[in-house]
Amino acid sequence: MPSSEAAKPKGGEPRITGGTSVPALRRAVAVMDCISRASGEVTAVALARELGIPKSTLHGLLAAMEELELIYRDAHGAIQTGPRPLAWSRDFIARSDLAGAFNRYFASRVENAQRLAGYTITMTVRDGRDVVYIACSRASQPLGVEFQVGMRLPAPFTATGKALLGMLSDEELHALFEPEFPPPLTRFSVRGISALRDSMQGQDERGYSIDDGETREGMICLGSTVHDHSGQVRAGLALSVTRTEAKSAGTETLGAALKAAADDISVLLGAP
Repeated sequence: MPSSEAAKPKGGEPRITGGTSVPALRRAVAVMDCISRASGEVTAVALARELGIPKSTLHGLLAAMEELELIYRDAHGAIQTGPRPLAWSRDFIARSDLAGAFNRYFASRVENAQRLAGYTITMTVRDGRDVVYIACSRASQPLGVEFQVGMRLPAPFTATGKALLGMLSDEELHALFEPEFPPPLTRFSVRGISALRDSMQGQDERGYSIDDGETREGMICLGSTVHDHSGQVRAGLALSVTRTEAKSAGTETLGAALKAAADDISVLLGAP
């Protein structure tokens, strides 16, 4: 390794190395992190306040980020993630083993995979209080909501979120949600940690969790967990149907098929 002397210029002052030499890049990443974590509308004023960036500096930074398609500003000035990060995320996800196992399974001729081919199936990973969608197999029947790779939703309201949160202890749940529980997405969304725990009761015994209209009214989602070679939970797998479809096919039948798919994908990841 180079000595500390080698890292100093002739004047004797230490040279700034690595990421600290590009503060604009760090600020841009902080802006993207802030936007991705937000559950509501994001404005330049809110960003300046939360990140402590002078308004004049932030104005120039946002202009550059918008030009590079890192962010998008609507007609009212609200800031959203732009299309370029989504292209990057798709490339990353396409190379990941989780999305690869998902795609291989549902492209296979495995009987259970063929049985589920007509339904919307999604895979998510948990990122703090949210789930992030990393793979999707769409059905021909409209659900009233379109799942997209890179999309984020509050974990307590989704089937995969409930399945993944079910792995946490009470202390871990409180650490995540006691400061501020996410605002509901529908009138059926759980409100508070106690209601969340109640909604997760029985999912271990069934082998799948249930989101009954919490993400979208009239839509039922079932969720199960995907494990890796070490037995650790890596992702959640969900099946989404309309209430009419769920009644026709039978929730228990669909739940068993989803659990079997999650187990099969776990095997592809090396689980015993």
